[in-house]
Amino acid sequence: MDWLRDNAWAAWLGIAVVLGLAELASLDFTLLMLAAGAIAAAGVGAFFPHLLWLQIVVALITSAAMLAAIRPLLVRKLHHGGELKTGSQHVIGRTGVVVKEIHPDGGGSIKLNGELWTARPYDEVSTFPPGTRVEIMSIDGATAVVYPVGDPFPHHHPELDQPTKDTDPPQA
Repeated sequence: MDWLRDNAWAAWLGIAVVLGLAELASLDFTLLMLAAGAIAAAGVGAFFPHLLWLQIVVALITSAAMLAAIRPLLVRKLHHGGELKTGSQHVIGRTGVVVKEIHPDGGGSIKLNGELWTARPYDEVSTFPPGTRVEIMSIDGATAVVYPVGDPFPHHHPELDQPTKDTDPPQA
């Protein structure tokens, strides 16, 4: 017990290491801030080994300050990015142009960012002629579920006149 009292700094460092390792499992930065308080207490313990109350106060104040000031900055810095959308979910909310009439029975298509997508109407009763500007509501398999937005483009719009390798072959 005398060794522990004379080497309280080592006990505080041990606590800091355990908290640091536990932080690796939680990734919440809370335990990391508590580990910083334990490191501060270890520093006080090295200079004032017999003042346990002072070590505890320094650990509490440092941990509280880190939790209140530093942790929010770290969390905001690391989690500030937008939501990651993967696969076909990245096209939801984007606008395309109808290149082949969209009707409830299927078979329609839109051009979105230079890509050709099969499409069907959102309400399952509407028909959208070529040139209609549509927004993608959802993706159903490989089919874009769309609804019209804004005024239709004129039929001579260059985006519609460009041939694509995915268009239907000519009918004989």
